[in-house]
Order: sequence, then structure tokens, then C-alpha cells
Amino acid sequence: MTDQAIATSPEEQRALERFYYYEARLLDSRQYQDWLALLTEDVRYSMPSRVNVQVDNRERGKQQMLSVARELEGPEGSGNPLRDESYVHLMLRVERAYKINSWSENPPARTRRMVGNVELMARRDDEWDVLSNFQLFYARPGSRDVIYSGQRNDTLRVAEGGYRIARREVVLDYAEIEKPTLGLLF
Repeated sequence: MTDQAIATSPEEQRALERFYYYEARLLDSRQYQDWLALLTEDVRYSMPSRVNVQVDNRERGKQQMLSVARELEGPEGSGNPLRDESYVHLMLRVERAYKINSWSENPPARTRRMVGNVELMARRDDEWDVLSNFQLFYARPGSRDVIYSGQRNDTLRVAEGGYRIARREVVLDYAEIEKPTLGLLF
């Protein structure tokens, strides 16, 4: 993915933003099965771990000295990602939400997602690389409310009738995770 957003027409930008607003609405209203239909069957959903790295003084004056990419640990690098899931994993998580013995989400958490800064970063045939930022408010009875924030690096497939998510990398902004993220979809 490049560092510069590419130009979009007002119609394309609006369509991208509407897609992300629709996705947020589905997740916030717990319509997980409808959300699953927004994914391709070869989707890869990942969330790299984030570590606190020391600044490399040999790179002083260069942008890579402070690069977020240096802080991420995923399946391709060393360390373990928080998530690295396929369609099957996501489908099982969705099915689990509707099971009677899903005690961890009983009663269900209340969430509200805000999505913004939607930028088209690359366009290849029927795939578009899109960056977006999010905030996720999470409220659970008996627990403190939490706000998660971060960036999503998506590859969307342009399909008849809209877009489908082929790849999503969620980069959380956190120093310490105080609340579990296992049941959350970003």
C-alpha cells in the first residue's frame, strides 16, 4: 500500500463511506450474519500485536524512525498476532454469538462504531486498498465502558451491487489492553 491516497470521484468516495457506515450499523445492531455476507470466502482478518520499540538513533531524521509498522507483530514477522482468521473462523464466531450457551456475551455488549478518514490508497482491477480510522465504544453491564480506536487496512473487492471485504488488518491504538477483544469485530 502506498503512503498517498489516490483521487476518487465524489461518487466513489460517497460509495466507500456508505459501505463502511452500513458495515458499522450491521455490527452495532448485532446483525452478524448480514455482516458475514460482506466478506469474501477467501477473506483474511488479522490484528497484529503491537509492541513498544525503542527509537533507532541511526535513523534520526528519517520517517521510518517513528514508523508504526516497526511496532507491529503479525504472522509474517516475529511474534504473534492478536488475530489471524479466515472466513471459517469468522463464521464460527458469528454462529457462536447466537448459541444459548454463549455466556461471555450474555447479556450482549452494547457497541457504537464511528468510522472516518476513509481513503482509497490503491486500485487494481477489481480490488481497492482502503484505509479507514475507527472508534468503538464498548459497554458491558457490570464493567467499565471502554473506547477502542485504531486504523483498518482493507482490501475491498468491487462486486456487483457493492464491495466485499477480502482482507482486513486492524491496528489498534493501545499501550495496554485492559478489556478483552476476543468477541469484538472491528
